[in-house]
Amino acid sequence: MKIGAELYRGKAKSVLDTDDADFVVMHFRDDTSAFDGEKKEQLARKGEVNNKFNAFVMQRLAAGGVPNHFERLLSSNESLVKRLQMIPIECVVRNITAGSICRRLGVAEGMDLNPPTFELFLKNDALHDPMVNEYHIRSFGWASDEEVARMKSLTFRANEILKAMFKDAGILLVDYKLEFGRFHGEVVLGDEFSPDGCRLWDAQTRNKLDKDRFRQGLGGVVEAYEEVARRLGVSL
Repeated sequence: MKIGAELYRGKAKSVLDTDDADFVVMHFRDDTSAFDGEKKEQLARKGEVNNKFNAFVMQRLAAGGVPNHFERLLSSNESLVKRLQMIPIECVVRNITAGSICRRLGVAEGMDLNPPTFELFLKNDALHDPMVNEYHIRSFGWASDEEVARMKSLTFRANEILKAMFKDAGILLVDYKLEFGRFHGEVVLGDEFSPDGCRLWDAQTRNKLDKDRFRQGLGGVVEAYEEVARRLGVSL
């Protein structure tokens, strides 16, 4: 398989073309950003850690009944993935209050949510990823009702798997976002799952082990990611 030109360049990943119509390469860079790209930095080893972390999680999710685009690791910072037609919607589950829900609803950080909340956001940096609902998605044709139901079902199935996995590692899965796409007509999980796109707290101390360390200037960002990977048993 030949790897070709860059098709898409996000804030921390690039998608590279291949000569296979069904596959592309996801390249994890060391770039780190927050606040819709207003804060940027290069953090050594981050791309490699996130690539291997994502591979580990995607394989666990697939084994648990959440189909996704991951195929195999190609190198320390590249993975082969299915070529999806991405749906421009982020699915967010919150198990504990943190981040924007605290600002929007005026609630304190750290409240356990039972049941977890499920929210939908339009993936659009220029608009700061506004919250949307099923009616917006239907009216603007971003996805069908059946696809939204499938995304929601898979997101909650992922929550069951991930909460248990992190609990066994002494970590609280606070919240996370998932993105989905279409592959030969089937909705499957795409993008990535890494500490860049979720909140993870130590279960005993509630120390932050995710990108909030970068957002809040706490330092030790990659070291925290590596600590989570070590606890899960990810080979770095």
